[in-house]
Amino acid sequence: MKIALTKKQPWKKWSVIASFTLLMAYAGYSVSGKATKSVPLSQLSFQTVVQGDLDIYANAYGEFASAKERLLTAPALGKVAEILVRPGTKVSPNTIILQLSNPRLVQEVNAAKGQFAQQLAQREAFKYEQQSERLNFQGRIADIEAEIEKAQLELSVNKNLLDLGIASKIELQRAKLAVKQESSRLDFEKRKYKQFIKMQGHQLTQRDITITQQQAQVNLLEQQLDDMKVKAGISGSLQSLDVELGQSVQLGQSLAKVGSDEELIVRLRLPQNQADQIDINALVLIDTQKGIIKAHITRIESVVSNGSVLAEAVIDQALTSNARPALSISAQVFVRHQLAINYIEQIPGFRPRSKQRVFVRDTNNTLIQRDVTFGELSGNKLVITAGLQPGEQIVSSDTQQYSKYQQVSITE
Repeated sequence: MKIALTKKQPWKKWSVIASFTLLMAYAGYSVSGKATKSVPLSQLSFQTVVQGDLDIYANAYGEFASAKERLLTAPALGKVAEILVRPGTKVSPNTIILQLSNPRLVQEVNAAKGQFAQQLAQREAFKYEQQSERLNFQGRIADIEAEIEKAQLELSVNKNLLDLGIASKIELQRAKLAVKQESSRLDFEKRKYKQFIKMQGHQLTQRDITITQQQAQVNLLEQQLDDMKVKAGISGSLQSLDVELGQSVQLGQSLAKVGSDEELIVRLRLPQNQADQIDINALVLIDTQKGIIKAHITRIESVVSNGSVLAEAVIDQALTSNARPALSISAQVFVRHQLAINYIEQIPGFRPRSKQRVFVRDTNNTLIQRDVTFGELSGNKLVITAGLQPGEQIVSSDTQQYSKYQQVSITE
């Protein structure tokens, strides 16, 4: 039996291999980005890299706050009888925010006043008693002085009689002794009287001290009663009210808070990665949507919260018309002055502190993808730390559709 063998055709095998190889090479060529694409110049916009000195500012956000705040607390036990002002209302120091009532405090004031009046009356009566006692002392002294005059008269008579030989020497000695005794008695009474006057002065001082203490008690209670009319104390606006009508309150309990309107400060949240570069007294530019206000940093906290650090700034210029406590603001805080730095105008899509791939225009009118590292954003200036040189142009228009191409040619 004859078996016919089919002749092999190697060219077909090599044709398949060659086609597959070409297909893979094209795919690799496309994937590797060696393929090119053309784009009209009219569809592109560019930013030129600039080199120069630049003030670096950190972006911050925050709000205005009252430079002066006053917490209003209950001066005594009481109940909220009347609310006269609601939060947001402009107030002056004498504006009554609310009225508290406490009948027992009223009774205490009246009782203290009555006791004070009683002590005043007792003091007056005591002064009359002291005057009467002084008169009694003076009367006794006058009696002794009269006895001395009488004794001196008898002594004189006895001397004359003795000279005439009528009186005896014993009578003369008795008269002298009487004068001496009465004189000693007078001296003793006068010394007692001086001590008595000093004692009366101390007694009166004690009563005055008691009256002064009672007067202070009356004043304290009257002040407490007057403080039941809770007043703002400063000019500004009522920021919060912590009680309701009819509510009972304890001594020292928080009632409301008042803050100044014209004297404001700024509370800012600084980026954590720039906070340690910012100095006290650093310039702050505050945007209130109605103008830019200058301020300066006065305090920076050390605690980091949610990626930011709290700081305070004092305002150095007149406020805009919309400035008020709790108004949200944005701000630029001066960090440092940088010499000979590369930067471009901010372009949407270019992120600060990131590394991105962008199209750069070369001298052959071709766009070439390049890795560029961006630094800080200061105002509308985006710092370039690597990947670009001064004078080079990068595409600022949307090139997302060309991102798969390594190069893109520009057509006129």
